[in-house]
Amino acid sequence: MSFQTGHVGLNVTDLDKSKEFYTRVFGFTVAGESQEDGRRYAFLAQDGTLVLTLWQQSAGRFEAARPGLHHLSFQVADLDAVRRAETVIREIGATLYHDGVVPHREGASSGGVFFADPDGIRLEIFAPDGAGDRPAPNSDTPTCGFF
Repeated sequence: MSFQTGHVGLNVTDLDKSKEFYTRVFGFTVAGESQEDGRRYAFLAQDGTLVLTLWQQSAGRFEAARPGLHHLSFQVADLDAVRRAETVIREIGATLYHDGVVPHREGASSGGVFFADPDGIRLEIFAPDGAGDRPAPNSDTPTCGFF
């Protein structure tokens, strides 16, 4: 038996705000949605493949101290794609951790940007190469582990 991630579902507090965020930052398209009161959701796709579902059924903010999702990571082809995403993240005023592109750990060539969505859900966009010339925020722990 072999497993791979199909899509990720996230609970959000404001579907419209979250749809705008994810379509703008990631370039996802809305593949389907419901505006039915009490049952609002959106299916977000990339190149016709479902990637993310947003479910408007929560209140409050993401809490890192509670069991569950730690962060959601997306890989892109290269550091230029990471920088393009960082530009959008800064333009929309999303919370950006580590003040920009950083390696995954000291001496690693992979790295990216770490940020939060409108509900505080922690996100990462990274490239496998190109970040090695920057210092890591923490020299002894993985960057994606503590932000």
